[in-house]
Amino acid sequence: MTDVRHGRLGRQTARHEVPAIDEAALVAARWADRMLAAAKELDARRWIAYLDPLPDRLRDDAPIALRATANRCRAAYGVKDSVRDVLPESVTEPFLEAVDRLIRELNRATA
Repeated sequence: MTDVRHGRLGRQTARHEVPAIDEAALVAARWADRMLAAAKELDARRWIAYLDPLPDRLRDDAPIALRATANRCRAAYGVKDSVRDVLPESVTEPFLEAVDRLIRELNRATA
């Protein structure tokens, strides 16, 4: 289980036990859906393939697995290859903000 008071997320921690992380992940998932829709609209196949699993992972991953998912989301903003080069700012920037919020909540829970 978890002892959030001491900042530990255990393997068995349910998302409902850490509501701030759950909410941040769900907000990021909604923005990931919008990113995926924008990629499909532009037929950006590379980004469709990259983004496709992210909304479901953001909705379903346990708190302990969300850090890897958030890092994968963040990696879409690479220096040489970035979603910013292909998708509109109206979806890329809110998604990045949502992912950064999720990472901050994960950091708080594990501090």
